[in-house]
Amino acid sequence: MLTNTRTIRIQWGDCDPAGIVFYPRYFEMFETCIAILFERATGMTKYQMLRAYQFAGYPVVEARAKFSAPAKYGDDVVAETTIGEFRRSSFDVRHRVLNADKLAVEGFETRVWVVRDPDDPSRIKAQAIPEEIIAKFTQA
Repeated sequence: MLTNTRTIRIQWGDCDPAGIVFYPRYFEMFETCIAILFERATGMTKYQMLRAYQFAGYPVVEARAKFSAPAKYGDDVVAETTIGEFRRSSFDVRHRVLNADKLAVEGFETRVWVVRDPDDPSRIKAQAIPEEIIAKFTQA
């Protein structure tokens, strides 16, 4: 399965008063990482995908993280993001954040491919992930 790796410099605003990354900031990083992974796989930005596939996004329905080592202001961490499994309308994402080659954080998400509900456009509903999208993640 396709994995994307990116280096992230920890900024002052990412840190708590103890000088380490404030844990919700990792989830912000994960959001950017998944968008970049889809862009790499499909060759389209998230905005282009929203238009091309007429969908409303892939919101998180479950998220958790395991924090093993701290990162602090000025550190360059490496985030690795991959899809673990695709199902009909949902998929699992795994993030690994390494700081100086040491595992700092593991993140796990379940996301759902959604469209606007035709009966009530203020709501969203799950829809099958297009096969061509899944294929782009498994092509060598």
